[in-house]
Amino acid sequence: MQRVVGTVVRGLRGPIINNGDNIEQIVVDTVLNAAKVEGFTIEDRDIVTVTESIVARAQGNYATIDAIAADVSAKFGTDTVGVIFPILSRNRFANCLRGIAKGVQKVVLMLSYPSDEVGNHLVDLDELDAKGVNPWTDVLTEAEFRQHFGYKKHTFTGVDYIDYYKSLIEAEGASCEVIFSNNPKTILDYTKSVLTCDIHTRFRTKRILEANGAEKVYGLDNILSQSINGSGHNEAYGLLGSNKATEDSVKLFPNNCQPIVDGIQAKILEQTGKLVEVMVYGDGAFKDPVGKIWELADPVVSPAYTIGLDGTPNEIKLKYLADNNFSHLRGEELQKAISEYITNKNENLVGAMEAQGTTPRKLTDLIGSLSDLTSGSGDKGTPMVYIQGYFDNYTK
Repeated sequence: MQRVVGTVVRGLRGPIINNGDNIEQIVVDTVLNAAKVEGFTIEDRDIVTVTESIVARAQGNYATIDAIAADVSAKFGTDTVGVIFPILSRNRFANCLRGIAKGVQKVVLMLSYPSDEVGNHLVDLDELDAKGVNPWTDVLTEAEFRQHFGYKKHTFTGVDYIDYYKSLIEAEGASCEVIFSNNPKTILDYTKSVLTCDIHTRFRTKRILEANGAEKVYGLDNILSQSINGSGHNEAYGLLGSNKATEDSVKLFPNNCQPIVDGIQAKILEQTGKLVEVMVYGDGAFKDPVGKIWELADPVVSPAYTIGLDGTPNEIKLKYLADNNFSHLRGEELQKAISEYITNKNENLVGAMEAQGTTPRKLTDLIGSLSDLTSGSGDKGTPMVYIQGYFDNYTK
């Protein structure tokens, strides 16, 4: 029978996950039930992806702002703390900031501009140009920022994050000074005790601070990297990857996910005889053209995955072959020639002209982005995704 469909992606509806649930068995049962009800067949190299959120929920990996405050206080004491490069997010950072502020007496909040690390803008680049402000060299006070740009509300949330973050800090009893700079060294003119809140650039930021006279340097990955008074924690990432749970608590990134993905794979193999790949996923990587947000608020796209998802794609651009190598062919002759070319392609196409325009990103980053777009972050109710045909090509 002629194959007319390539990759198929299904968001799977499962039960609401609670603390203590057997997440492995729930995922396996959900996949097998979906296959039965929807009439699809589980095959080797199909992919099951599970959002990090339900894994953390099953683990009960939560912490209060009081636990955050206790850890911050233990690390910084009565120092004025520079809180630098946070992302602009009520869901991702507001409760973290409340906990930080509750544990200190004064915060110097240093915001990157024109945008945060993941693309949330405080001001447009065009406005910087119009005002003659250079974000790579100029340090602005809150008053100077307001004088230049006034009060700006986020495109999607309608929040002025400068006022919002300042009010959160002051509501917890700490005083707050706001400055704007993209240079980590700027904060050292205000305090030598720094909590850097960037995600993907945190190691560079810490290195620069430590090399230039900072006395205490921690990142969000160091806060709640161990349990505080019985709280949840994440040994590798601390508060990174957390998001708001209740008004006074956060859900942390899940711990120890590798046994979970391996267990799901083993259970499905035992019940179906098919070896599927499994991964836990968080934020994908895709830029919104209106809000300019890049997502990527988690420290990694996938904290754990089975071995078959290691590596990058090794693909050929079909239109390149059709326009160049086989431009003289049409119809069945063209299809046959391209199929033969794909069948005999090199195992490593890095640098090959035939591969230009393909996407040599990590498989887990690509599949995580696909899964994140499929499940969404709202009320779809599909925290598990089943992907078929991802590794197939034009020949099969």
